[in-house]
Amino acid sequence: MNGKVYLVGAGPGDPKLITVYGLECIQRADVIAYDRLVNKELLKHAKPSARLVYCGKEPGKHALIQDEINELLVDEGLKGHCVVRLKGGDPFVFGRGAEEAAVLKQAGVPFEIVPGITAGIAAPAYAGIPVTHRDYATSFAIVTGHGRAEKGQDFIDWSSLKGIDTIAFYMSVGNIEHISTQLMANGKACDLPVAVIEWGTMDEQRTITATLETIAACIQNENIRNPSMILIGDVVKVREQIEWYQEGVMST
Repeated sequence: MNGKVYLVGAGPGDPKLITVYGLECIQRADVIAYDRLVNKELLKHAKPSARLVYCGKEPGKHALIQDEINELLVDEGLKGHCVVRLKGGDPFVFGRGAEEAAVLKQAGVPFEIVPGITAGIAAPAYAGIPVTHRDYATSFAIVTGHGRAEKGQDFIDWSSLKGIDTIAFYMSVGNIEHISTQLMANGKACDLPVAVIEWGTMDEQRTITATLETIAACIQNENIRNPSMILIGDVVKVREQIEWYQEGVMST
């Protein structure tokens, strides 16, 4: 008899921000395959007999390659186990959840998608920044920061972002100079406000603010590292009005 695989979003970092259903899945799982940015506090809710498999991916160093992860999910599901694939944020926002779901579907393994709170909304919220606002932003885009492929190809349609009021860039710190240059070359103002939230929703959260023209230097000067969320748009101005989360804050 087949088991079932749950592709669960663990939320943006703070373990309290996981959904009720996501937590229930963790509690009854026989196998939990978890990613690098999943808060380890969530694993304490697993039953003692649960098998925990680390599937973290870091640049140049993957605990399990994607094909191995796919194989693990299929094999454990076919064995009749309850499997949780635990991903930071939401499984369908740069989480390869759709690819894993397709593999499970093809293999005939039942699965469910359990959405999670994505960092592109949660990290700015903890920094006192709404991604939409009646006075500043009626459109919002989520974009991967890996704008250049290994062969130097740029697969982001930069011109399409000109009319978007708020842009959240994931996995972007190492590519910020290219991102800011391309946005300015495609119509974004050089003085457009930018916020970078490091370790969003966590005790270590740190936010810096700058402009599109100065953000690359600011990130370097303040030694900002991943995981960080970069938010670009006039909504960053609202931070001064509704900042609420205690952190060490710097501005440039």
